[in-house]
Amino acid sequence: MSRAVGHGTAKLMPDVDRERAWLLTVDGAPQSYVDLDEPTHLEFEYARRLGHVLDVAGEPGAPLDAVHLGGGAMTLPRYLAATRPGSRQDVVEADAGLAALVAEHLPLPAGVGVVVHTVDARAWLEAAPDDSADVVVADVFGGSQVPAHLTTVGYVDEVARVLRGGGVYLANLADAAPFAFLRSQVATVAVRFAEVVLVAEPAVLRGRRFGNVVLAASDRALDVEALTRAVAGDPFPARVRQGEALRRLMGDAVPVQEATAVPSPLPPSGAFAIG
Repeated sequence: MSRAVGHGTAKLMPDVDRERAWLLTVDGAPQSYVDLDEPTHLEFEYARRLGHVLDVAGEPGAPLDAVHLGGGAMTLPRYLAATRPGSRQDVVEADAGLAALVAEHLPLPAGVGVVVHTVDARAWLEAAPDDSADVVVADVFGGSQVPAHLTTVGYVDEVARVLRGGGVYLANLADAAPFAFLRSQVATVAVRFAEVVLVAEPAVLRGRRFGNVVLAASDRALDVEALTRAVAGDPFPARVRQGEALRRLMGDAVPVQEATAVPSPLPPSGAFAIG
C-alpha cells in the first residue's frame, strides 16, 4: 500500500514474521511500527525508550490524560491504551493524508479514548486548556527534522502550561556529536522544568553515531532508578544521563528563542532508511 501524503509518499508494509504487524515509512524512512494484535510490542528502539518513560510516569496501570504531538501509525497511543486502560488521549497529527491512511488501514480499536486532531502541533497546544494533561509526548518530524517552532522557550512554555503539576514531557530528538541541537534543547527545556534526563544508546551519547535521544522532563523528581533499570535491561540497552553529566553535556548552550530557532539537523544519508 502506497499513497502520497502531506510530507511525501507513505507506504504500509506487512511484517512477514508477525501476522497483523505493519511498518509505516514516509519517503523510505521508517516512521512507525504497529502490531494490531499486540499493541504493547514496540519495535523501534526509541519507541521502547518512550514506553519505558511512560511506564514510570505514574502509578503502574493508572490511566493518564495524554497529548501526543505527532501521531504516525498511533504506536504510543495504542501502547498507553493497553498498559493504562481508561487513559484519555489527544493525538495531534498535522498530516491529514497520513492520518486518513492510518485510520483506513490500521484503525484504532473502538472505545480506546483516543481523539485525533489534524492540525499543527503548536497551534493545537496553544489552544489547549491549562493543567489538562499528565503527559505530553512530542514525536514530530517534518520530513526528517524536528520543526523549528517546536524547539523554543515559547513552545516549552505552552507544554508546561498544559501539563498539570507533576506532569511529564517527553520528546524524541535526533542529533550527533558535537550535539549542538541536543544541547540547545536541554538548555531550553531546563528553563521551565527542574528535572531533565536523557535516554539513549551509549554509542549515540558517546558521539559515535547519529541517532535518537529521548528527553524527559518534569517539575518533580522522576523515578530515575526504575527508568535506569528498565532501559538497561531492554533487548536494546540504553543509558540514562542526568544531573552533573547532563550539565556537562549542555555546557554553555543557551535556550532557543523564536528568532534563533532552527530545525533539528538532517540525518546523514541512509541513517534511518531501509532497503
